[in-house]
Amino acid sequence: MFVKIVALYAGINILLLLGLAFATARTRQRRRVVLGDGGDEVLQRMVRAHGNAAEYIPAGIAGLILLAIMAPATPAWLIHAAGLSLTAGRILHAAGLIMGPLNAGRVIGILLTMASYALIGGGLILLSMTERF
Repeated sequence: MFVKIVALYAGINILLLLGLAFATARTRQRRRVVLGDGGDEVLQRMVRAHGNAAEYIPAGIAGLILLAIMAPATPAWLIHAAGLSLTAGRILHAAGLIMGPLNAGRVIGILLTMASYALIGGGLILLSMTERF
């Protein structure tokens, strides 16, 4: 059961990465920039939105997988809370970064991402010390 929960969040986050990759490629084509960002501010934001998601999503998914592996010691609410905050955080952060400099989407997105990391990391540490696993 827990693996299916993780699969939902992993699938959404992987599709987010794919969408950001396509959006970045499309921006490169429109701006006629083959390598790097060409000093173009819009392309810089697209590249960073994709890159930032690629930096945070894999560790989050790995943590969710480990929480699922530790079932039945893992409460389902923990996987949902961590998966939802990771997913919402990455979507909000990417949208905020694409829109421009510092804004609510970026701030709330990174706070949700950090909350998911805290839930995953703390949960894994606590679960590793339980006798039920």
